[in-house]
Amino acid sequence: MNDIPTMRAISQDVVGGPEVLKEIRLPRPAAGPSELLVRVHAAGLNPTDWKHRGVPGLFLGEPPFVVGWDVSGVVEATGLGVTLFRPGDEVFGMLPYPHGAGSHAEYVTGPARAFALKPATLDHVQAGALPLAALTAWQALVDTARLEAGQRVLVHAAAGGVGHLAVQIAKARGAYVIGTASAPKHDFVRSLGADEALDYRTTDVAEAVRDADVVLDSQGSDHAIRSLRSLRRGGVLVSLLPDGGMAALAQEAARLGVRAEVMLVEADHAGMAAVAGLAADGRLRAEIAGTYELADAAKAHALGETGHTTGKLVITVR
Repeated sequence: MNDIPTMRAISQDVVGGPEVLKEIRLPRPAAGPSELLVRVHAAGLNPTDWKHRGVPGLFLGEPPFVVGWDVSGVVEATGLGVTLFRPGDEVFGMLPYPHGAGSHAEYVTGPARAFALKPATLDHVQAGALPLAALTAWQALVDTARLEAGQRVLVHAAAGGVGHLAVQIAKARGAYVIGTASAPKHDFVRSLGADEALDYRTTDVAEAVRDADVVLDSQGSDHAIRSLRSLRRGGVLVSLLPDGGMAALAQEAARLGVRAEVMLVEADHAGMAAVAGLAADGRLRAEIAGTYELADAAKAHALGETGHTTGKLVITVR
């Protein structure tokens, strides 16, 4: 038993506040068929991490479990049938959402095609911040909304983890971008490429923005329903927060002659390759709100849960 290699990981035995997170030792996983074993260097933190930590009955079921879907690191070993990567390759990616969590640890396994080669121009902190949030933005804007050059896009929470990447992706696609954020964050939102920045605290955005082709909403069904009014007829709203109001959202969208989609991000090799390409070209970069060592994951959760950070928090493992 003592010969089994182990690793440090951040786990929880109960649902609760950041204090339930503990550093423990677990057996180091092994790469199965079509999988990579990745030595983790950095892992982004996302709202879904603290929601799973603190809310009973979400996708992961009851603890114990290790959260974390973002990962940037080095391939330690490849499983049977893997042809895209070799040991020693630097990779980044998102573990299959929602059931593939576990990146807040020294090692993690995942499907080879959940990863892409890390651009040499990105360090592991930058790369570890991108996958889940950037894939969410890419899949919402490109795959779901089919965003085209010249279209008008409204991005809510444009200074947040997904939002600030969505602004950059939309600009890279040639869109006209309107972002909402508190007034102190407007300079930041414009620095990302937004053509307009609106203060959601003092502006009725649904009245101020009309004839948008695409709206990206991360606030939930009540907010999304109101945001439908910002769309032109035939436009599309993509909601990133499934909740109990999805039926009402669909009904109101049909009444207004627009489309409403509710999506969950998926592991996606092609999407990760697109994200890697934008990042390598300097057109996509994560704003790092702070870095925390693995042992300090609870502190990162506590800060993230305030909802006041700009960009992404990252846990550094090496």
